[in-house]
Amino acid sequence: MSSDVLPFRARPYSPELRFVTIHGHRRAYRTGGSGPTLLMLHGIGDNSLVWDATMSRLTDRYTVIAPDLLGHGLSDRPRADYSVAAFANGVRDLLCYLGVERATVIGHSLGGGVAGQFAYQYPDMVERLVFVAPGGVDHDVSPLLRLLSLPFAEQVVALTALPGARQVLGAALFAAAAVPSPMRPDAVQLRRALDRMPNTASPHAFARTLRSVVDLRGQVVTMRDRCYLTAQVPTLIAWGSDDSIIPAAHAEVMREALPAARVEVFDGVGHFPMTEAPDRFVGLLTEFLAATEPARLARTHLRDGLRAAAGVTVVEPAQELG
Repeated sequence: MSSDVLPFRARPYSPELRFVTIHGHRRAYRTGGSGPTLLMLHGIGDNSLVWDATMSRLTDRYTVIAPDLLGHGLSDRPRADYSVAAFANGVRDLLCYLGVERATVIGHSLGGGVAGQFAYQYPDMVERLVFVAPGGVDHDVSPLLRLLSLPFAEQVVALTALPGARQVLGAALFAAAAVPSPMRPDAVQLRRALDRMPNTASPHAFARTLRSVVDLRGQVVTMRDRCYLTAQVPTLIAWGSDDSIIPAAHAEVMREALPAARVEVFDGVGHFPMTEAPDRFVGLLTEFLAATEPARLARTHLRDGLRAAAGVTVVEPAQELG
């Protein structure tokens, strides 16, 4: 048996870095523990290490799987499709490869948008949803991301790979983190993400990913028009009140779209609740997991939801719509 197949059952308390080749491309993921599966998806320009503090506290009760999305971290950076839908397909392929039929899907920032898309595409594989400052809710987004979506912005991103440039940018973020401002909490985390980024990181992969979800006017992808299809999936929404990347006001937009969801706003926290307030985040997550029953949606749920939203009476599969 290949060492890549279900490696996370072997050592329950220490998440390990693993690699698997799918469709000819190497994909990295971190995994450990045993029990029900928690799939953890990172944001744009980041990687699975953003979940490090969270994963280590969950492996005594859960199997945790945190992939580096294609074009991120230690995964390959091919000239490929970096849309939210493509990421959802990649997540499906990884879970299928590992023999995982269902999971609680936890997504941060871009990963939150991927989590929502994954639930839309593969509802039968989702037990619960946890959105952590997710993208794809409303148009507002950081001006920096809007600017980086412009043509030739990848050349600016490429400068971070030049000798000394990363240190200069890191110093600028460190200075921003020391100045009281709305950006302060997130500057610390962005600097850490920059430090974790491999020198071989492809600015083109970053640009392709960003432009698939953001343009100069803001976010162009939204889950609001279809999230009613996952209304029966237990959902937790966590946001930092001082988020300078995606406004915390989007939490209320999500609450309106998913009235049954639990919404928690972390006071004084920025875009990264799981790293800025790990104790509170893990406590909230484990409480949510213990208090909810996993969803068991079938493919027919998607059919019925679409028909009901269109005002069509739900009929049995053997019947035809008039």
